[in-house]
Amino acid sequence: MAKTDLEIAQECELEPIASIAKKAGILPEELEHYGNDKAKLSLDILKRNQDKKDGKLILVTAINPTKAGEGKSTTTIGLGDGLNRIGKKAMIALREPSLGPVFGLKGGAAGGGYAQVVPMEDLNLHFTGDMHAITTANNLISACLDNHIHQGNALDIDIDAITWKRCLDMNDRTLRNITIGQGAKANGVERKDGFNITVASEVMAVLCLADSLMDLKKRLGNMLVAYNHHQEPIYVKDLGIEGALAMVMKDAVKPNLVQTLEHNPVIVHGGPFANIAHGCNSVLATKTCLKLADYIVTEAGFGADLGAEKFLDIKCRFADLKPNAVVIVATIRALKQHGDVAFEDLQTENVDAMLKGCDNLAKHIETIQAFGLPYIVAINEFASDTKAEVTALQNWCSEHHHPMSLSQVWAKGGEGALDLAEKVVQLCEQKNHYHPLYEVSESIEEKIKTIAKTCYGASDVVFSEEASAQIKRYERLGWDHMPICMAKTPTSLSDQDKVYGRPKDFTITVRELRPSLGAGFIVALTGSVLTMPGLPKKPAANQMDIDENGNIKGLF
Repeated sequence: MAKTDLEIAQECELEPIASIAKKAGILPEELEHYGNDKAKLSLDILKRNQDKKDGKLILVTAINPTKAGEGKSTTTIGLGDGLNRIGKKAMIALREPSLGPVFGLKGGAAGGGYAQVVPMEDLNLHFTGDMHAITTANNLISACLDNHIHQGNALDIDIDAITWKRCLDMNDRTLRNITIGQGAKANGVERKDGFNITVASEVMAVLCLADSLMDLKKRLGNMLVAYNHHQEPIYVKDLGIEGALAMVMKDAVKPNLVQTLEHNPVIVHGGPFANIAHGCNSVLATKTCLKLADYIVTEAGFGADLGAEKFLDIKCRFADLKPNAVVIVATIRALKQHGDVAFEDLQTENVDAMLKGCDNLAKHIETIQAFGLPYIVAINEFASDTKAEVTALQNWCSEHHHPMSLSQVWAKGGEGALDLAEKVVQLCEQKNHYHPLYEVSESIEEKIKTIAKTCYGASDVVFSEEASAQIKRYERLGWDHMPICMAKTPTSLSDQDKVYGRPKDFTITVRELRPSLGAGFIVALTGSVLTMPGLPKKPAANQMDIDENGNIKGLF
């Protein structure tokens, strides 16, 4: 029986984190130990290296995810190890896992097989406490907001126009819509409220886009919490608590250092979902890597229609990042599912269905081409892939002039990415013409339509009455000249989660807009996407256990 990801990770003999830091060029005084195998990094690293030339930035993205699995994080980690194996100084920048998916459907999220980040258990559970700090900061805002109303409401807050929600890093559908303040008057003012999952909190987005502690403090203060009875905005800074929030976040703002199974340095920091937030690790993590290594491999959540678009339109724009190459991950299994093969039949050879599923891959390639970036298709091989399927996919890539590489990182770690690493290095030497898809000065409708038509292949965008009214309000308040963060199902190019492949002649429906003023973008909610997920019928938590010696089982 094949070893589980957790068993492979537990067999790894970790190097002391001080050794990993030394390999990366981090000074002992810039390291804050969290045990022997993980640490936080001082922001002084950026100051010390401010005049150093940045390394090459490589983004790993994918086709629309399926139950069959694509292995985007696994490929990211394997590519980083592969680059180090061919003699390049490379680092990896990843997001932190959320406890919601860990206990829900996905299980652990630190790569897989022999391309993993360790310590796996710590990374997937409490890690260095960043998620808890974000949850605390978010809920401190809620507590102070409701206390302000209870204590006389000097800001004249309209309790029916409160935009801020509480959060919890757990999938709990029962908390989506709640009533608070019930019972005696001492319990506060009764009103409707709800919870987001922590990774959908604007505090998470702000953490991941801030470039310093003081920038974080300013962004926290600019977050919208409500409107008063004159429809004027109320911000966190109006509550006077931005200093307290920054204090809660003073350690969380520092990136975290860990290692791969092959003992290469990885910075893991921040974790906004890509279907409801901007889906990228922190700017501070990426910029730290860029100063410490010659090649930096990072990933953005879900497919190129979501994570990559937000990385290239939001994160790179705000942080003045210049990406050098993009890796688009796909599996033959997932392509067959996009070609209408049922999940239970994916083990059976089906070349025609796989080639039909390549329509989905082609659309994501077109999206990356629209940004003016060089790319390569990385085929993450599975044992069930047949020679005929592999040959047909290679021929499809060749016929359409798409560079590609077969990757075996799950089974072989960095050794399985040597060809991919060599080709990525060559890609990074090419001149590229990277540019965002739109100018922020364009109208909200124009920006949303550009994303929907260019990245999804939609024919048009429909705005609900509520969304149209919100657009007019945002224009009046001067909030219309910001990037757009699309909230959409990750499983389809459309806003309908079970429409696979490459749909044609469809419209995207924007039902609601939410201003994330601290982050600096407008969130557009489409279809039925939720900001608080629910658990599946059989949560991953049912398979997890721990013995009397503290050994964990079933995490993934």
